[in-house]
Amino acid sequence: MTDTPHPCRVLIHGASGRMGQALLRLAGERDDLTVVAAIDRSTPSQRVVDGIPHFSADELGGVPAFDVAIDFSLPAGFDRILALCVSRGRPLVSGTTGIDEGQREALARAAATIPLAWATNFSLGVAILNELVERAAQALPGWDCDIVESHHVHKLDAPSGTALTLGECAGQGGATPRYASLRAGDIVGEHTVQFTGLGERVELVHRATNRDIFARGALHVASRLVARPPGQYRVRDLLD
Repeated sequence: MTDTPHPCRVLIHGASGRMGQALLRLAGERDDLTVVAAIDRSTPSQRVVDGIPHFSADELGGVPAFDVAIDFSLPAGFDRILALCVSRGRPLVSGTTGIDEGQREALARAAATIPLAWATNFSLGVAILNELVERAAQALPGWDCDIVESHHVHKLDAPSGTALTLGECAGQGGATPRYASLRAGDIVGEHTVQFTGLGERVELVHRATNRDIFARGALHVASRLVARPPGQYRVRDLLD
């Protein structure tokens, strides 16, 4: 008779945000994950919600044991969660955008001791798109490369972080990308990478219709990252 494996213990940092709330909801639908702590930026009005203990960011050092942390917060809170994961030897999955060069360097140093995945987009479809863009750029030298991204009217940064990552992938394949941004209505996120040659055009497109895809992707990555050795991983490294 074999023992039933224990669910992976997850800490969610940035629990009061839109992504944090989605992570809490979707993690509750999985049998292989259990949320052991939720971290809010300020002192929570309720200490326990749906059986999950909530802590403020100032109480981070006192959180219970966890197997992996998922961080969707702000750059100001990023250093603390990274330091906690390093001190406890636990993996980190982070979708916090806007981190500076010093924080990127800290990520690289941390990867020597823990497994971690930082990404601008945790959609599994976008992970595949990144790979396809790099392969297309390699196969189509000299073709024009244009990246067009569309988002809701409230999104301020342009080009989007996902568009810039797609551009990096195109650049790795030898292309020089150009960018165009559209802000309209309530578009969740659309990205088109267009390669244009003489008399023909190739378009690679991803359309997000529900923000839950990003939370599902982060949970998928977290469940795969736990068993990995130290290092920096991309989402596409953890698809299987």
